[in-house]
Amino acid sequence: MPEQTELIHSFKGIPFSTTVSTELLQALDTFEAREDDVVLVSYPKSGTHWLTEIMKNLYHCNSDNNATGQVTLTSALEFGDLSKFDDLRNLPSKRLIPTHLSHDMIPVQFKTKKCKMIYVIRNPKDTAVSMFHYYQQNPLLPKIEKWSTFLDMFLKGEVVYGSWIDHVQSWEKNQHDENTLFLYYESMKKDLPKYVKEISSFLNISVSEDQINEIVKKSSFSEMKEKAQKEKVDTKHTVCALTSDKKLIFRKGAVGDWKNHFTSKQNAQFEALFKDKINSSELARQAEYEC
Repeated sequence: MPEQTELIHSFKGIPFSTTVSTELLQALDTFEAREDDVVLVSYPKSGTHWLTEIMKNLYHCNSDNNATGQVTLTSALEFGDLSKFDDLRNLPSKRLIPTHLSHDMIPVQFKTKKCKMIYVIRNPKDTAVSMFHYYQQNPLLPKIEKWSTFLDMFLKGEVVYGSWIDHVQSWEKNQHDENTLFLYYESMKKDLPKYVKEISSFLNISVSEDQINEIVKKSSFSEMKEKAQKEKVDTKHTVCALTSDKKLIFRKGAVGDWKNHFTSKQNAQFEALFKDKINSSELARQAEYEC
Protein backbone atom coordinates (compact mmCIF):
# COMPACT_ATOMS: atom_id res chain seq x y z
CA MET A 1 0.00 0.00 0.00
CA PRO A 2 1.31 3.52 -0.78
CA GLU A 3 2.49 5.73 2.06
CA GLN A 4 -0.20 7.98 3.55
CA THR A 5 1.44 11.08 2.05
CA GLU A 6 1.27 9.48 -1.41
CA LEU A 7 -2.48 8.91 -1.30
CA ILE A 8 -3.28 12.57 -2.01
CA HIS A 9 -2.07 14.94 -4.72
CA SER A 10 -2.99 18.53 -5.48
CA PHE A 11 -4.32 20.04 -8.71
CA LYS A 12 -4.93 23.78 -8.93
CA GLY A 13 -4.64 23.89 -5.15
CA ILE A 14 -7.37 21.28 -4.59
CA PRO A 15 -6.55 17.91 -2.95
CA PHE A 16 -7.44 14.80 -4.94
CA SER A 17 -7.11 11.09 -4.26
CA THR A 18 -4.60 9.26 -6.45
CA THR A 19 -7.62 7.43 -7.93
CA VAL A 20 -7.94 10.68 -9.93
CA SER A 21 -4.99 11.25 -12.27
CA THR A 22 -3.46 14.65 -12.92
CA GLU A 23 -3.37 13.80 -16.63
CA LEU A 24 -7.13 13.34 -16.70
CA LEU A 25 -7.79 16.53 -14.73
CA GLN A 26 -5.64 18.51 -17.16
CA ALA A 27 -7.63 17.15 -20.10
CA LEU A 28 -11.17 17.69 -18.77
CA ASP A 29 -12.06 20.34 -21.35
CA THR A 30 -11.25 17.90 -24.16
CA PHE A 31 -14.05 15.62 -22.99
CA GLU A 32 -16.74 15.15 -25.63
CA ALA A 33 -20.18 15.56 -24.09
CA ARG A 34 -23.46 14.59 -25.71
CA GLU A 35 -26.58 16.70 -25.56
CA ASP A 36 -28.51 13.92 -23.84
CA ASP A 37 -25.88 13.35 -21.11
CA VAL A 38 -27.19 13.74 -17.56
CA VAL A 39 -24.53 14.82 -15.04
CA LEU A 40 -24.99 13.92 -11.36
CA VAL A 41 -22.93 16.25 -9.17
CA SER A 42 -22.20 16.44 -5.45
CA TYR A 43 -19.46 17.18 -2.99
CA PRO A 44 -18.24 13.81 -1.58
CA LYS A 45 -20.49 12.10 0.97
CA SER A 46 -23.52 14.18 0.03
CA GLY A 47 -25.79 11.52 -1.43
CA THR A 48 -24.14 10.60 -4.74
CA HIS A 49 -24.98 6.90 -4.52
CA TRP A 50 -28.49 7.59 -3.30
CA LEU A 51 -29.14 9.85 -6.27
CA THR A 52 -27.68 7.37 -8.76
CA GLU A 53 -29.85 4.60 -7.34
CA ILE A 54 -32.93 6.82 -7.67
CA MET A 55 -31.93 7.64 -11.24
CA LYS A 56 -31.33 4.01 -12.20
CA ASN A 57 -34.71 3.00 -10.81
CA LEU A 58 -36.41 5.97 -12.46
CA TYR A 59 -35.12 5.09 -15.91
CA HIS A 60 -35.61 1.35 -15.37
CA CYS A 61 -39.30 1.75 -14.70
CA ASN A 62 -39.58 3.28 -18.18
CA SER A 63 -37.39 0.72 -19.93
CA ASP A 64 -40.30 -1.33 -21.24
CA ASN A 65 -42.23 1.67 -22.42
CA ASN A 66 -40.01 3.87 -24.56
CA ALA A 67 -36.49 5.00 -25.36
CA THR A 68 -36.23 7.12 -22.20
CA GLY A 69 -35.60 3.88 -20.32
CA GLN A 70 -32.36 3.20 -22.20
CA VAL A 71 -29.59 4.51 -19.98
CA THR A 72 -25.99 3.72 -19.05
CA LEU A 73 -24.70 4.66 -15.60
CA THR A 74 -20.99 5.38 -16.00
CA SER A 75 -18.24 5.35 -13.40
CA ALA A 76 -17.32 8.75 -11.94
CA LEU A 77 -16.08 11.13 -14.65
CA GLU A 78 -12.74 11.77 -12.94
CA PHE A 79 -12.12 8.20 -11.75
CA GLY A 80 -9.02 6.68 -13.38
CA ASP A 81 -6.65 7.96 -16.03
CA LEU A 82 -7.02 9.51 -19.48
CA SER A 83 -8.17 6.21 -21.03
CA LYS A 84 -11.42 6.89 -19.16
CA PHE A 85 -12.51 9.28 -21.93
CA ASP A 86 -12.16 6.51 -24.52
CA ASP A 87 -14.22 4.20 -22.32
CA LEU A 88 -16.99 6.79 -22.03
CA ARG A 89 -16.88 7.51 -25.76
CA ASN A 90 -17.67 3.87 -26.48
CA LEU A 91 -20.73 3.75 -24.24
CA PRO A 92 -24.22 4.04 -25.75
CA SER A 93 -26.51 6.96 -24.96
CA LYS A 94 -28.07 8.00 -22.69
CA ARG A 95 -25.20 8.35 -20.24
CA LEU A 96 -25.66 9.16 -16.55
CA ILE A 97 -22.30 10.59 -15.48
CA PRO A 98 -21.55 11.10 -11.77
CA THR A 99 -18.84 13.49 -10.56
CA HIS A 100 -17.61 15.38 -7.50
CA LEU A 101 -16.02 18.16 -9.55
CA SER A 102 -16.65 21.82 -8.84
CA HIS A 103 -18.36 23.90 -11.53
CA ASP A 104 -15.07 25.45 -12.63
CA MET A 105 -13.65 22.01 -13.45
CA ILE A 106 -16.67 20.54 -15.22
CA PRO A 107 -15.92 19.87 -18.91
CA VAL A 108 -16.95 22.88 -20.96
CA GLN A 109 -19.09 20.86 -23.38
CA PHE A 110 -21.49 19.94 -20.59
CA LYS A 111 -22.23 23.66 -20.43
CA THR A 112 -22.18 24.57 -24.14
CA LYS A 113 -24.37 21.59 -25.07
CA LYS A 114 -26.76 22.47 -22.25
CA CYS A 115 -26.67 19.03 -20.67
CA LYS A 116 -29.01 18.35 -17.78
CA MET A 117 -27.19 18.51 -14.44
CA ILE A 118 -28.41 17.58 -10.96
CA TYR A 119 -26.51 18.89 -7.94
CA VAL A 120 -27.15 17.48 -4.45
CA ILE A 121 -26.31 19.57 -1.37
CA ARG A 122 -26.04 18.12 2.14
CA ASN A 123 -25.65 19.77 5.54
CA PRO A 124 -21.84 20.25 5.73
CA LYS A 125 -21.73 19.16 9.37
CA ASP A 126 -23.12 15.73 8.50
CA THR A 127 -20.94 15.72 5.40
CA ALA A 128 -17.83 16.29 7.53
CA VAL A 129 -18.75 13.46 9.91
CA SER A 130 -19.44 11.07 7.03
CA MET A 131 -16.13 11.99 5.36
CA PHE A 132 -14.25 11.45 8.63
CA HIS A 133 -15.48 7.86 8.88
CA TYR A 134 -14.84 7.36 5.17
CA TYR A 135 -11.24 8.52 5.57
CA GLN A 136 -10.79 5.98 8.36
CA GLN A 137 -12.22 3.06 6.39
CA ASN A 138 -10.96 3.74 2.87
CA PRO A 139 -7.40 2.42 2.33
CA LEU A 140 -7.04 4.80 -0.63
CA LEU A 141 -7.31 7.83 1.67
CA PRO A 142 -5.04 8.96 4.53
CA LYS A 143 -6.21 7.60 7.88
CA ILE A 144 -6.99 10.50 10.20
CA GLU A 145 -7.40 9.05 13.69
CA LYS A 146 -8.86 12.02 15.56
CA TRP A 147 -12.16 13.68 14.73
CA SER A 148 -10.84 17.07 15.89
CA THR A 149 -7.89 16.80 13.46
CA PHE A 150 -10.17 15.90 10.57
CA LEU A 151 -12.63 18.69 11.34
CA ASP A 152 -9.80 21.23 11.22
CA MET A 153 -8.81 19.85 7.82
CA PHE A 154 -12.40 19.96 6.58
CA LEU A 155 -12.89 23.57 7.69
CA LYS A 156 -9.63 24.60 5.97
CA GLY A 157 -10.53 22.79 2.74
CA GLU A 158 -7.63 20.35 3.14
CA VAL A 159 -9.73 17.25 2.37
CA VAL A 160 -10.35 15.69 -1.04
CA TYR A 161 -12.17 18.09 -3.39
CA GLY A 162 -11.30 21.02 -1.16
CA SER A 163 -13.65 23.35 0.67
CA TRP A 164 -17.33 22.40 0.91
CA ILE A 165 -18.48 26.03 0.79
CA ASP A 166 -16.24 26.82 -2.19
CA HIS A 167 -17.68 23.81 -4.02
CA VAL A 168 -21.27 24.92 -3.41
CA GLN A 169 -20.49 28.55 -4.29
CA SER A 170 -18.87 27.46 -7.56
CA TRP A 171 -22.30 26.21 -8.65
CA GLU A 172 -24.05 29.43 -7.67
CA LYS A 173 -23.75 30.70 -11.25
CA ASN A 174 -26.08 27.87 -12.38
CA GLN A 175 -28.71 28.68 -9.80
CA HIS A 176 -31.23 30.00 -12.33
CA ASP A 177 -30.17 27.73 -15.19
CA GLU A 178 -33.17 25.72 -16.39
CA ASN A 179 -30.84 22.81 -17.19
CA THR A 180 -29.61 22.48 -13.60
CA LEU A 181 -31.67 21.01 -10.77
CA PHE A 182 -30.55 21.62 -7.17
CA LEU A 183 -31.64 19.14 -4.52
CA TYR A 184 -31.11 19.05 -0.76
CA TYR A 185 -30.30 15.78 0.99
CA GLU A 186 -32.33 16.57 4.12
CA SER A 187 -35.41 17.60 2.13
CA MET A 188 -35.21 14.39 0.11
CA LYS A 189 -35.06 12.39 3.34
CA LYS A 190 -38.26 14.05 4.53
CA ASP A 191 -40.31 13.57 1.37
CA LEU A 192 -38.60 11.44 -1.27
CA PRO A 193 -41.74 10.88 -3.42
CA LYS A 194 -41.99 14.65 -3.91
CA TYR A 195 -38.42 14.85 -5.19
CA VAL A 196 -38.68 11.76 -7.37
CA LYS A 197 -41.55 13.59 -9.07
CA GLU A 198 -39.40 16.72 -9.36
CA ILE A 199 -36.51 14.79 -10.88
CA SER A 200 -38.80 12.96 -13.32
CA SER A 201 -40.37 16.27 -14.38
CA PHE A 202 -36.92 17.84 -14.83
CA LEU A 203 -35.88 14.96 -17.09
CA ASN A 204 -39.24 14.73 -18.89
CA ILE A 205 -39.85 11.16 -17.71
CA SER A 206 -43.43 10.08 -17.17
CA VAL A 207 -43.99 7.96 -14.04
CA SER A 208 -47.10 6.79 -12.22
CA GLU A 209 -47.73 7.01 -8.49
CA ASP A 210 -47.15 3.27 -8.18
CA GLN A 211 -43.84 3.58 -9.98
CA ILE A 212 -42.80 6.44 -7.71
CA ASN A 213 -43.59 4.33 -4.65
CA GLU A 214 -41.54 1.45 -6.07
CA ILE A 215 -38.59 3.77 -6.80
CA VAL A 216 -38.74 5.10 -3.24
CA LYS A 217 -38.74 1.58 -1.83
CA LYS A 218 -35.80 0.42 -3.96
CA SER A 219 -33.87 3.58 -3.16
CA SER A 220 -34.10 3.25 0.61
CA PHE A 221 -30.81 3.29 2.54
CA SER A 222 -31.41 -0.16 4.02
CA GLU A 223 -32.03 -1.75 0.61
CA MET A 224 -29.00 -0.04 -0.95
CA LYS A 225 -26.73 -1.05 1.93
CA GLU A 226 -27.92 -4.66 1.85
CA LYS A 227 -27.41 -4.79 -1.91
CA ALA A 228 -23.90 -3.31 -1.61
CA GLN A 229 -22.87 -5.94 0.94
CA LYS A 230 -23.66 -8.68 -1.57
CA GLU A 231 -22.04 -7.12 -4.64
CA LYS A 232 -18.54 -7.99 -5.75
CA VAL A 233 -15.98 -5.19 -6.02
CA ASP A 234 -15.71 -3.99 -9.62
CA THR A 235 -12.60 -1.85 -9.95
CA LYS A 236 -13.65 -0.62 -13.39
CA HIS A 237 -17.11 0.61 -12.45
CA THR A 238 -17.87 2.91 -9.58
CA VAL A 239 -19.98 6.02 -9.20
CA CYS A 240 -17.48 7.17 -6.57
CA ALA A 241 -14.14 8.65 -7.60
CA LEU A 242 -12.61 7.56 -4.27
CA THR A 243 -13.26 3.80 -4.19
CA SER A 244 -14.74 0.92 -6.16
CA ASP A 245 -15.77 -0.91 -2.98
CA LYS A 246 -19.41 -0.13 -2.26
CA LYS A 247 -19.15 -1.72 1.19
CA LEU A 248 -17.17 1.36 2.28
CA ILE A 249 -19.79 3.79 1.09
CA PHE A 250 -22.88 3.04 3.16
CA ARG A 251 -22.56 3.83 6.87
CA LYS A 252 -25.66 5.49 8.39
CA GLY A 253 -27.16 7.78 5.78
CA ALA A 254 -28.60 9.68 8.72
CA VAL A 255 -29.62 13.29 9.20
CA GLY A 256 -28.26 15.10 12.27
CA ASP A 257 -25.49 12.63 13.15
CA TRP A 258 -23.14 15.61 13.49
CA LYS A 259 -24.63 16.26 16.94
CA ASN A 260 -22.99 13.04 18.12
CA HIS A 261 -19.56 14.31 17.07
CA PHE A 262 -19.41 18.12 17.30
CA THR A 263 -18.62 19.63 20.69
CA SER A 264 -20.12 23.04 21.43
CA LYS A 265 -16.67 24.54 20.84
CA GLN A 266 -16.37 22.82 17.46
CA ASN A 267 -19.83 23.99 16.47
CA ALA A 268 -18.83 27.55 17.36
CA GLN A 269 -15.66 27.10 15.31
CA PHE A 270 -17.75 25.95 12.35
CA GLU A 271 -20.09 28.92 12.68
CA ALA A 272 -17.18 31.37 12.92
CA LEU A 273 -15.57 30.10 9.71
CA PHE A 274 -18.62 29.26 7.60
CA LYS A 275 -21.50 31.48 8.70
CA ASP A 276 -20.73 34.58 6.61
CA LYS A 277 -19.98 32.55 3.49
CA ILE A 278 -23.14 30.50 3.93
CA ASN A 279 -25.24 33.61 4.40
CA SER A 280 -23.79 35.10 1.21
CA SER A 281 -24.69 32.02 -0.83
CA GLU A 282 -28.34 31.41 -1.62
CA LEU A 283 -27.63 27.75 -2.40
CA ALA A 284 -25.75 27.13 0.84
CA ARG A 285 -28.24 29.15 2.88
CA GLN A 286 -31.11 26.83 1.92
CA ALA A 287 -29.48 23.74 3.44
CA GLU A 288 -30.78 22.57 6.83
CA TYR A 289 -28.13 22.99 9.52
CA GLU A 290 -29.87 22.27 12.81
CA CYS A 291 -31.90 19.19 11.90
